[in-house]
Amino acid sequence: MRSTQPLEIAILLLFASLPFSGQTSVQNVKNSPDAARTKASSTQKPDGAAARLSAIVAAGQLDDLRWPNFSDYRSHLVNFYRPSGYKLAWVSDGTPTPQATEVIQILQDADREGLHAEDYDASRWADRLKLLQGSHGSADEARFDAALTVCIMRYVSDVHIGRINPENLGFEFDVSHKKLDLPHFVRERLVNGSDLPSELAGIEPPFPSYQRLRTALLHYMELEKGGDGEKVLDVGGVSPGGQYAGIAGLTSRLRLLGDLPDSVTIPPDAKIYEGPLVDAVKHFQERFGLRPTGELDYKTVVEMNVPLSDRIEQMQLGLERFRWLPYQFKQPPIVINVPEFRLYAFNDKNEVGLAMRVNVGEDYSHQTPMFEGNIQYLVFRPYWTPTPNILRNEIIPDMEKNPSLQDQNLELVSASGKVISSGDVTPAMLQQVRAGKLSVRQPPGPENGMGLVKFMFPNQHDVYIHDTPASLDMFSEATEGEEGELKRVASHGCIHLQYPDKFAAWLLRDTPGWDSDRVEKAMHDGRDNLQVNLAPPVPVLIFYMTVVVEENGDVHFFHDIYDHDRTLKQELALGYPYPK
Repeated sequence: MRSTQPLEIAILLLFASLPFSGQTSVQNVKNSPDAARTKASSTQKPDGAAARLSAIVAAGQLDDLRWPNFSDYRSHLVNFYRPSGYKLAWVSDGTPTPQATEVIQILQDADREGLHAEDYDASRWADRLKLLQGSHGSADEARFDAALTVCIMRYVSDVHIGRINPENLGFEFDVSHKKLDLPHFVRERLVNGSDLPSELAGIEPPFPSYQRLRTALLHYMELEKGGDGEKVLDVGGVSPGGQYAGIAGLTSRLRLLGDLPDSVTIPPDAKIYEGPLVDAVKHFQERFGLRPTGELDYKTVVEMNVPLSDRIEQMQLGLERFRWLPYQFKQPPIVINVPEFRLYAFNDKNEVGLAMRVNVGEDYSHQTPMFEGNIQYLVFRPYWTPTPNILRNEIIPDMEKNPSLQDQNLELVSASGKVISSGDVTPAMLQQVRAGKLSVRQPPGPENGMGLVKFMFPNQHDVYIHDTPASLDMFSEATEGEEGELKRVASHGCIHLQYPDKFAAWLLRDTPGWDSDRVEKAMHDGRDNLQVNLAPPVPVLIFYMTVVVEENGDVHFFHDIYDHDRTLKQELALGYPYPK
């Protein structure tokens, strides 16, 4: 970034007071120096290029573009061109400026950012540049200038906040507060800029995990240039030590994907599946959310034969979702990656200080929602109050079959606070439950649905992070679904923790008087329904990434359990203008 001088600071403060959408308020326009210049210029006859440029902007349509309709950016182009009287920004004396040439190169390299270069007219710029090198008119210059402004504004916005508004896909992440003042950014940082790559790098997601994923994408793009190679032979399953006719193809694939080091030599005529190949398959299985058995089963072979182009697209979707996230946090956040079935707790150094497995909502009827919140307090030995859906669809039918409160481990509570904890639920009581005059809850203890501690971040979905009365076996590597993939989709949408005690101690690590011993006592021997507030609250993000790159460079791919990748892919294929 350029150093900011006092005058520039004043200008930035002025723009900081404008709406994030980049649209200047009517009052500010009327009183601004630019408005006065615009008023004065409006009395002058504009030159040919300016008039044509003004007409293009007013139309919100330019047929020269890959995506001609730019009505969603029209106000940005008005605010970009109007202060200068629609003077060309990228053409000087009939020739593209050095900045224009550099911007075009950036747009042509958009694939390297996980975007699609053709969305920014990558293949069309050569002809446009050639046209300006020869005999041409003001209309050609106006179309060139407008096309470049539209494309770079789209690109800047896409890099910074993504192409798709996540709220349109049910992801409750508000990107509106992150929107740049596009006319100002493009004019000051790019049209008049001297280090355009640095300016654009400064608006990317500021996460090391984003950079690692982008680096992995570039690696896979290079791999794809050499082709996928021969497919791994499926013979119905091969155990370690068994004979296998596809050793050569398996070796080639594992080397290509980085699971078999180049330093390991496999004889070209080998027929036995053993040794380093088994280890490499286990490494592959770990990266793809499969049980690391070393068994060359059907699911493993299918994952190995997925085209590199599909993996590249998976990474592109991941980079898109990174752009939806908040870029700043008041406190180090908690991040739950649903397809990975994993929770990450970050420390003050932006490093992972704690990680563990989690269970999430079932694939179809009880998906875990994607949103951001703040963990405000913990409750040790909590009551569990079923949600209305669970009460209606599960608890009441169970009471009809077996009315014993003891058998159901439930209590009824009247509006006055009277607790009924024994006996049978009568038809009259059941009717009161349906009418909401009696509430149902489960008393604290090891069998409680919330377990021995829950972590509360109030939200409209009634989703919590909590302990579970189930065995820790559900978090082991042996837990699997069909075809051997690891499956931890067993909740009604909440997040079950592998180590709730460790998570509680982590959240309370800076709270005086709380350590791991006190957490254990509060969970097992403490007072029922003990609430401990967090000051300050801790941000939590429930998110969806089907590809994650670890610090050592290993790329992990996960199953698209809720079909969110497929949906995002379909939306992106529709092209601009995307609903904002």
